[in-house]
Amino acid sequence: MWSYWRLHKYPILFVLGSLLFYVSFAYDLNRTDFVKLITLYAGMSFLCLKLIQFEKRNFKFLLISGLLFRLVFLWMEPNLSQDFYRFIWDGELIKNGINPYIHLPKDLILQNNLPISNADQLFAGMGELSAKHFSNYPPLNQIIFTIAAFFGGGSIPGSVIAMRLLIIMADIGVLLFAGKLLKHLNLSPDFAFWYFLNPLVIIELTGNLHFEGVMLFFFVWALYLVSKGKWRVAAPVYALSIMTKLVPILFLPLFLRYFGIKKSIGFYFFTGTACLLLLLPFYSSVFVDNYSETVGLWFSNFEFNAGLYNLVKHIGTTYFDAKPWELIKSYGKVMVLAVIGITLVLAFFRKNEHFNTLLKSMLWVLACYLFLSSTVHPWYIVFLLVLGIFTKYRFPLVWSITVMLSYWAYSNPDYTENLWLLLIEYLAVFGVMIYELTAKEGKKLDFFKKLGAN
Repeated sequence: MWSYWRLHKYPILFVLGSLLFYVSFAYDLNRTDFVKLITLYAGMSFLCLKLIQFEKRNFKFLLISGLLFRLVFLWMEPNLSQDFYRFIWDGELIKNGINPYIHLPKDLILQNNLPISNADQLFAGMGELSAKHFSNYPPLNQIIFTIAAFFGGGSIPGSVIAMRLLIIMADIGVLLFAGKLLKHLNLSPDFAFWYFLNPLVIIELTGNLHFEGVMLFFFVWALYLVSKGKWRVAAPVYALSIMTKLVPILFLPLFLRYFGIKKSIGFYFFTGTACLLLLLPFYSSVFVDNYSETVGLWFSNFEFNAGLYNLVKHIGTTYFDAKPWELIKSYGKVMVLAVIGITLVLAFFRKNEHFNTLLKSMLWVLACYLFLSSTVHPWYIVFLLVLGIFTKYRFPLVWSITVMLSYWAYSNPDYTENLWLLLIEYLAVFGVMIYELTAKEGKKLDFFKKLGAN
């Protein structure tokens, strides 16, 4: 024991310090206290970097550390997001045979005999915006909500713990399959800990119960199977990723050149069939209209932590007298077409026959989508972070640190964003990205060399 302490005393101290930060973040933080939030997050990020620097070859030590950080959140209700109330609401509905895609919470709450536990508390917690829209969470997400509702036994804390344990298991799966894929790519498997120990991942997924980790488990598993030539098995696994979060749909055209025409048709067929099978239990005559309407709101009504959109909005409202509510609708339509165009260009004109190139194409499609989007919540960056560990690009890692500046919006009652902080966030990301694109091959930032991120 003493010899282990002498060999690992600094990493052990880093873990203990991180645990104190996570405990404070989980149990003694109000999201309106931006200064405390960003200070704690900066401390967690620094200690994460030092931990990987000192122990990047010690898989067991880093695995246990990551699990301890996650278990800190086990008993607490999310303090940065209220989405979990809607998750539990949907799960309770399905448990009681009610389709969440065809009933609005604001209509159901008026029923005196609504057969779900804690209905009033869940309805109040999810907020007015969620209550007046149909559910936009894909079928596999809904299944997870239902599992949590069953194991939660009608208790909100019980459902929270059930969801949290599922997310932690998914993160372990991401770590294991990412390590396997990194080895297959002749990259160091310890890169996977840039995901597993990243404070953004721990706080937003385990802490705030966002299901990007479950999506990424299936996504990375599918990529690993594809890399091994097992595309028939990979297709239904990829479908599970899509049916958790829709984002992986973006990458489907990129597989065309990698597989070739014949295999691509088979891959698309098996993926599509698996998606349809997962949709069938929820299908109704109004499902398509309700779901597409709700998903469309993200492109035409909401804005948060936007990059290019904020610039367009500033120019449009300042110099062209554009109305913000009209501008975002027009921008949303153009943005969708732009992302489709970028994806098709990369699908047909980039050499995606090589697996490494395919991964880079995915990274750039997702990066362009996020840069152009009018809504970029911090947990959206987690997907980009994972794609980044399979490539030479480290700007997603920088973004995983600076994106927390966007939480300034919650420090004031009217949720006004601080555009100067957003400017700092995006300048840091674009600065590192441009450097990485223009630097000579093999040249790395000294910062990343010291951290072992090369």
